[in-house]
Amino acid sequence: MTAPVGIGYLDGPRLARGFFAASDWVAAGRDELNRINVFPVPDGDTGTNFSLTLRAVADALRALGDASLPDTARTAARAAVLGARGNSGMMLAHFLLGFAEGLADRPTASAAQVAAAVRHGAETLERSLDEPREGTILTVARDAAVAAELAAADSADISVFLRRLHKEAERVLAHTPELMKVLKDAGVVDAGGKGFVLMVEGFVRFINGDPIRPAPSTADLEATVPAAFADVAAERDFQFCTEVLVRGDGLPPANDVRAMMHTFGGSVVVAVAGDILKIHVHTDTPEAVFTCAERWGVVTARKAEDMRAQHRRLAHVERKRIAIVVDSSNDLSDAILDRHDIVVVPLQVMFGEETFRDRIDLKPDEFYRRLRTAKELPTTSQPAPAEFVKAFRAAREEADEVVGILLSGRLSGTLASAKAAVDAAGIDKVTLVDSRSATYGVGLLALRAVELAEMGFTGPEIGQELTRVRDQSGIFLTVDTYENLIRSGRVSKGRAWLGGMLDIKPILTVDAEGRIQPADRVRGRDQLVPRVLAMLKERLTPRPQSVRFGVAHAEAPEMAERLRTALIAAFQPREVLVGPATGVLGTHVGIGAWAVCWQVEDGTPEPTHG
Repeated sequence: MTAPVGIGYLDGPRLARGFFAASDWVAAGRDELNRINVFPVPDGDTGTNFSLTLRAVADALRALGDASLPDTARTAARAAVLGARGNSGMMLAHFLLGFAEGLADRPTASAAQVAAAVRHGAETLERSLDEPREGTILTVARDAAVAAELAAADSADISVFLRRLHKEAERVLAHTPELMKVLKDAGVVDAGGKGFVLMVEGFVRFINGDPIRPAPSTADLEATVPAAFADVAAERDFQFCTEVLVRGDGLPPANDVRAMMHTFGGSVVVAVAGDILKIHVHTDTPEAVFTCAERWGVVTARKAEDMRAQHRRLAHVERKRIAIVVDSSNDLSDAILDRHDIVVVPLQVMFGEETFRDRIDLKPDEFYRRLRTAKELPTTSQPAPAEFVKAFRAAREEADEVVGILLSGRLSGTLASAKAAVDAAGIDKVTLVDSRSATYGVGLLALRAVELAEMGFTGPEIGQELTRVRDQSGIFLTVDTYENLIRSGRVSKGRAWLGGMLDIKPILTVDAEGRIQPADRVRGRDQLVPRVLAMLKERLTPRPQSVRFGVAHAEAPEMAERLRTALIAAFQPREVLVGPATGVLGTHVGIGAWAVCWQVEDGTPEPTHG
């Protein structure tokens, strides 16, 4: 360990690097936080939620790059609101909103100013809660901040302040069982409070130069998971942990939203940041919450997790049989990927000399913002074999087998890179599937793989069944401009010029070998949806019993919604997923493009292994 170095001020880059270390350290302790999670409900996901919220902060700061202290702090707070998961994530978001507000517009902050901002964060968190409970993250943040503020008055060294903050946070955390009976009965400290302590510890480890290593295995503790055996009090026995993200102008005050949400349930936490409203509530009627939220703006994300089912599963902790790995072209939302624990290996997107990891350093909204102003079109690159080695090894540590579902081998070298990784590293029990598709053609196969794993299929059996499903599924793709296709070599400049003059819109497909081929063309974008629907009806006759769709769009949400509505009316599918196309696809098709993928699952056999 290197000797501690005095720090006289905090600036944007230092704050960002501290958050990177904090995110990694909390992720390392995630399983232990889940194990001790007994409040507000024993659903065993506080570690996951707190970690994912901090990961959203770290991802946003990586995309931001070196920036001023105010921009860094505000970006962190906004990312926490957008990415907040569960009670603990929402409380962290409120703390960071107050912390950013406390720093104000200072280009740098002294130890005393950082301490005051931490206290302001704790006060903001407390004001956001209708019924503050002592013994939670609130107590840890508030009491530790008060003590650490005294330390900042004694020393101008920020490293001294942070170490005192961490020491006081640990002391307060140890006292939380005395403040809440459910913690004392289970013999644990508060999981959210411990998450806060780990976050601060991550900052301290960054200052000390200590390595961020995975936490020791908790395998020996799995037989005694406190969260699995904690009772759920009747007054907080709601079934669904429900979250809604709303965007709009003129959003109502947080207090008004909280009052409305209390009519649906409890554990209400609400955050408003500019044009963003994030709601967390435990309820038995999540659809009513979603409908209510629509009055305030556009609902851009929502989820409802069954906490009773989560609690039941905690008593049956087992090693995963199958881990699913995909590349970042899959276009499944982050919420779906997290829900099913699907591992993502990012491709790369290059804007000039800048290289970004798709969906990690560069989210779709930021990609399209850059694309609109870029002087030169971006390019893409497949993941290096080392990225797959890391992902497959990590997946094998958690599961007996791995199934990788990847972008068409005819469209990218991603599949070849994955095969090279498996062979070079000698990783066993990995089944690779060529999707012979892109976007939701990859994502829908991954969802089917999750279901097959739950049905008891082995890795090779899943690979065989996905190949069968793939061969009776497909994709239609259209573009609004030919510019990106010209550069990719899909059409000639002469044909593109003629198409532009005549307002001809192509309809493309992917053939049985996984190559893009022309399927049809229409004049004018208004004819695209009717023609694509007609072509789908031809392909899906007789109508399959089990079909689902995915609609990806490159900043064409109105067209995607129109298509979603038409697909539901025409085919009554299992589901229709709609979302923005990741930067990898957007690079090659351009703004205004959209794709519809269909997956026919009729005829699934029973698993054959003994």
